[in-house]
Amino acid sequence: MNHIVTRFAPSPTGHMHIGSYRTAFFAYLFARKHNGKFILRIEDTDRNRYEPEYTEEIFKVFEIIGIPYDESYIQSENLPRHREMLQKLIDEDKAYISKEEAKDGSGVIKDIIRFKNPNKIVTFTDLIRGEISTDTTDLGDFVIAKNINEPLFHLAVVVDDHDEGINYVIRTDEHVANTPRQILIHEALGFPLPQYVHLPLVLAPDKTKMSKRKGAVPVIEYLNRGYLPAALLNTICLCGWNPGTEQEIFTREELEKIFDLDKVQKAGAIFNEEKLNWFNREYIKLLSDDEKKNWVMKYLPEQLKELSDDMITKLIPVIIERINYFGEIKDFADQGEYDYFVSKPEFAIDKIVWKTDTLDQSKTHLQKVHDMISEYSGDWTTEGIKSVVWDYAESVGRGNVLWPFRYTLSGRDKSPDPFVLASILGKEETLARISNILNK
Repeated sequence: MNHIVTRFAPSPTGHMHIGSYRTAFFAYLFARKHNGKFILRIEDTDRNRYEPEYTEEIFKVFEIIGIPYDESYIQSENLPRHREMLQKLIDEDKAYISKEEAKDGSGVIKDIIRFKNPNKIVTFTDLIRGEISTDTTDLGDFVIAKNINEPLFHLAVVVDDHDEGINYVIRTDEHVANTPRQILIHEALGFPLPQYVHLPLVLAPDKTKMSKRKGAVPVIEYLNRGYLPAALLNTICLCGWNPGTEQEIFTREELEKIFDLDKVQKAGAIFNEEKLNWFNREYIKLLSDDEKKNWVMKYLPEQLKELSDDMITKLIPVIIERINYFGEIKDFADQGEYDYFVSKPEFAIDKIVWKTDTLDQSKTHLQKVHDMISEYSGDWTTEGIKSVVWDYAESVGRGNVLWPFRYTLSGRDKSPDPFVLASILGKEETLARISNILNK
């Protein structure tokens, strides 16, 4: 196999979604698998829709998500070369200037450059879809430039691919219809044809085409929400590609070795955010304690950052246990989920009563818990506190004891178990909260 050069050529006209970066990652993996080169090219020639912040976003996401490229190009910088090739086609009578009225209804006559279609059948072999033939007669003499200084997509992409040595064009199958035009231009310019690979689309959960114009979540948004880059890459890669084994968690280096275009499915692949959440939780488990703390601190509300370092360290496993991604920390905080770590909860006293118990019975159980842990002098850990209270709870009813104990500490219907809460709050605060309720 010749030295492989692939590329990803996004247009910076909006936020890019999962489907776009999957194409980029597949092109990258295919090149790395064969010790080839991967190029990132920003196709910014659509100046009416071009926004510079989207170019910045593309480079930023590539850096964060971990798709390294060997070279990068900005298409608009290639204009002199595009102009040269347009003139070559005109001089060789393979394209011509057509004076046409502008489509905006202004009546202005403009010089449009059209490709002189040889009206032939174009056949190429796609590595996923197989042999594809098109009668180009129906295409007519198609437009390749608005004028000599404004080349359009079909001309620019052909010239750039040739000049940058691209010999494997990996893109989504919505570009299949563009391929015959581009092959005609390749042949007219005397350029060798690349090998074409058209990937099936990534679909939204409703099986419609995922599109940045239809509200698909941008990858930058997933990163901002606190999804781990490695989890995103893993999810992206398994969207329409199957390694043929039971393994689901892969490092990028592992994927570079085993990726195979033959295992890309031919039908569209549905992107499932629930699967992304599963992958992200699995990757969170793989983080070191220091990494977990760094991620949590990045999203932890300011009032919680004021807690002692010891409390935060104990709180981190509680936080991580419930989240799919780190941005949920703020969501839970906004809902008051962590308020009881910062201040004593306020609630109606009858809330501490377990089912058929009376308020007096619940008070008795709380008093017993208070007395037992007050006398406890061992390590103030979840297991240590549990060892003090558990036998009593077993003897009179776990719910009867643990519900008022937990509710007294958190004031919420759902929260970590009372032993976890007590271990985080500390002995002094735990006793103070129980005493506060008993006094009421």
